[in-house]
Amino acid sequence: MTLIELNMLMPEIILLSMASLILIIDAFLPDDLRDLTYQLSQGTLIGVGLVIFSTYPQQTELALHGMFVTDPMGATLKLFIVGIVFFTFLYSRSYLKERNFFKGEYFTLGLFATLGMLIMVSAHNMLVIYLGLELLSLSLYAMVAMHRDSQSATEAAMKYFVLGAIASGILLYGMSMLYGMTGTLDLNELSQSLSTLDEYHTALVFGLVFIVVGLAFKLGAVPFHMWVPDVYQGSPTSVTLFISSAPKLAAFAMVMRLLVDGMGHLHSDWQDMLILLSILSMAIGNIVAISQTNIKRMLAYSTISHVGFLLLGILTADKAGYAASMFYVVSYALMTLGGFGMILLLSRAGFEAENISDYKGLNERNSWFAFIMLILMLSMMGVPPMLGFWAKFSVVMQLINSGMLWLAIVAVLFAVIGAFYYLRIIWMMYFEKPEETAPIEDTMDMRVAVSANGLLVLGLGLMPHTLMTICLSAFSLV
Repeated sequence: MTLIELNMLMPEIILLSMASLILIIDAFLPDDLRDLTYQLSQGTLIGVGLVIFSTYPQQTELALHGMFVTDPMGATLKLFIVGIVFFTFLYSRSYLKERNFFKGEYFTLGLFATLGMLIMVSAHNMLVIYLGLELLSLSLYAMVAMHRDSQSATEAAMKYFVLGAIASGILLYGMSMLYGMTGTLDLNELSQSLSTLDEYHTALVFGLVFIVVGLAFKLGAVPFHMWVPDVYQGSPTSVTLFISSAPKLAAFAMVMRLLVDGMGHLHSDWQDMLILLSILSMAIGNIVAISQTNIKRMLAYSTISHVGFLLLGILTADKAGYAASMFYVVSYALMTLGGFGMILLLSRAGFEAENISDYKGLNERNSWFAFIMLILMLSMMGVPPMLGFWAKFSVVMQLINSGMLWLAIVAVLFAVIGAFYYLRIIWMMYFEKPEETAPIEDTMDMRVAVSANGLLVLGLGLMPHTLMTICLSAFSLV
């Protein structure tokens, strides 16, 4: 390994080394010093973020015989992943302490999951993509099952594990078919080989279908979404927050690496499949969310609908569309981070603020938190000038520019339908009398973090060009 390659791999090396060290240190810590694990984990994320920023690449570079790639898209996604995980740990701290659940395993598993995400982002080989995906998935399975006394968490972990294993097997089967056809696992060589093959070859068709199905499972797209609502509802809220945010950025990167970098010559084939997945996800996600009474389950179906919108930019098969999708997935991660952060903030020992009715009269109890929740709900709804509006606007405009006006109209119609369940929460916060009268127990760091999260969503909505410029530069469009 050369010094240049070592420099490219430094964020992953530091994260792996520190996660292993923290795991060992935590095993010998008494419970009254458990905060040290949290502080070391946060310090590690800050350090990794600084290293990624200081080694930000200006062009695409390969390492480890072409298995590892660094490029502006990957570095940008890594910075957002590390930042979102940092806020996830910050949000989770008080929640875990109040439930005597403040264990080092949560943070070490979170760090290993983050390592898996970084590997997925920089993978340039199908086997490396799979290794990163499994490191992320196995860490998440364990995090969901950590609350051993909770029957719902155990059930959610079993469902997640079984369906995740099936999805991984399907994805691996598709990869093996492509390897059998082309004799390579490298994405560049795969792309070159596929350009010379008959796109209607039976094995190639099956390989493509299995890979798209595997990716749809991991994203939570309809009809492969059945795990999302059950896992979101059954997991401890701090774990749901982790699952719902940063891994979506890694999943976006995996789609880009496999479908765009590796199978770009087949875009006319996977484009049709993504159109179907997108329409079904927007339809089922938005319609079923209306009937939900549990806010975590409602946000799960909301996530499914957002995945449908996310796919709209990718299926245009051009760089501007990819940048729009990246803008969307980052916006979604910031919004869902704030949404679940509010659930954690309003929860306390013995009370989970999981039901939509728990938000009745929030404006009377605390007008500032109601305002932050209002920003987040309006943004998820896609009301101008919120960040969510610009996210939806960007992918819809790319559809129109690509000549798919009919699909843009369908997307807008489902966005209008989806506005109802967000408006219901806003109505309850401002126009219903509170059922819960207990004071909101919050810590200073939690209050500051949630406020900063909500104001960041508002600020980026008022100045969307800031985030859009970052996403466009990741694809060398500025």
